[in-house]
Amino acid sequence: CPQVQPFLPQWLAQPKRVQKRIKDNLCPIRDVPGIHPRLLKKLQMNGIESFFPVQAEVIPAILQSAANGYLLGRGGYRPKDICVSAPTGSGKTLSFVIPIVQVLLDRVVCHVRALVVLPTKELAQQVSKVFNVYTDGTGLKVVLITGQKSFAKEQEMLVQKKVTGYCSLADIVVATPGRLTDHINQTPGFSLTQLRFLIVDEADRMIDDMHQNCLNQIVKAAFQVENDSGSNMLFQRTKPGPVTAASSCSPQIPLQKLLFSATLTQDPEKLQQLNLFQPRLFTSVYSEKNRDGTDTEQDTNNKYTLPEGLSQCYVPCDLNSKPLLLLYFMLKMKFTRVLCFTNSREASHRLFLLVQAFGGVTVAEFSSRLPPNERKRTMKEFEQGKIQLLISTDATARGIDVKGVNYVINYDAPQFIRTYIHRVGRTARAGEAGVAFSLVLRIQERRFLRMLRDAGIQDIKKHPVKGNSLKPLVQQYEGALCKLEKTVK
Repeated sequence: CPQVQPFLPQWLAQPKRVQKRIKDNLCPIRDVPGIHPRLLKKLQMNGIESFFPVQAEVIPAILQSAANGYLLGRGGYRPKDICVSAPTGSGKTLSFVIPIVQVLLDRVVCHVRALVVLPTKELAQQVSKVFNVYTDGTGLKVVLITGQKSFAKEQEMLVQKKVTGYCSLADIVVATPGRLTDHINQTPGFSLTQLRFLIVDEADRMIDDMHQNCLNQIVKAAFQVENDSGSNMLFQRTKPGPVTAASSCSPQIPLQKLLFSATLTQDPEKLQQLNLFQPRLFTSVYSEKNRDGTDTEQDTNNKYTLPEGLSQCYVPCDLNSKPLLLLYFMLKMKFTRVLCFTNSREASHRLFLLVQAFGGVTVAEFSSRLPPNERKRTMKEFEQGKIQLLISTDATARGIDVKGVNYVINYDAPQFIRTYIHRVGRTARAGEAGVAFSLVLRIQERRFLRMLRDAGIQDIKKHPVKGNSLKPLVQQYEGALCKLEKTVK
């Protein structure tokens, strides 16, 4: 019997295609219509002369949807929600930062009008940093709430109590789900009734059951009736539905959802939960057509996209040879700017001490053990090439933008495909080339390859390293081990 094809809603079946090849399709910033001169200047001051394909498509789309100020779009049309599926390193953050700052430039009263929700503290910090660069000097206030400050301190940053009632101190809030939910429920005067943009970054993770509740709470808070003063009744919001005389007589602020992800789910039911309004999908994740119009096979069942310049290899090994392999790559193969991932903070720390004791490699560790200022410094030194090997945990893999990573080494093979995608996506960013090596124990080999195969990743090469190549390192390595045991004691 013929296989039943899942029925895709039209917006998923016929997305707007964005060019995959970043390098060949850069678009000068002046060629993207509608960007405010002030922001063009800021972009240039930050060394940005051209946009990536995703940015060139998405920025005008968001600007267009807000062309008539905050109130309902052209002729009372509600702006369409936007979903963007593009690989890591293709410039998603700027695609929402630029248009949102621009739409809010001429706001008069401070209210929370843009809310960005991200799965991890690191990512939230990174996004708020980009917002700060572009709001600097505009009077717009960006507030980061991730639980790194005390709850009371965050409350003070968000709202101020005056004789006349509460007033907002934030135009743009960047938050992690847990902390945001706490403020919605426990911070008096924290209001989302004027929210114009809800941005969900790394949307696939946010749709997962854990955070679905958070998204529901945001929407509920956004459509809540404020009953403290008559003036707000003027801007009464109605949820999207048929346009009636009553619903179109009062001006409204529409709530527009913008979803971004490297691994945006193709599952319509999951996306259904988000109650998207006439969504548009922009994607650079699709199969290339052959000359004769047929799809190239390897690409059709790819659930995930990897950066184009990435080569992938795996090295079968045993437990004892793992540290030697890493040293061999660094010292004999002369790898530079290597980001190396382990599965735990303890493993990262131990490996760091071991490489340090061995000598000859400038090495640093990067994990949640370290205070933020130290992490910042390490990152900077790595980007400047002063550190050749950075040993890290997965906390940093997701979405962190590290400049100039030549190699990613999975010292511990990742257990989940998404972990793999996000780790190896730290290299080959923005159209550059990069290589990912995974050290895979012989007992893990079958499972590891099956995991990649199931995700449609077939172009990983086996790269065995002969025992003889490692022999010259053994004596010095054993010395380093002894040294390490002494320091640990």
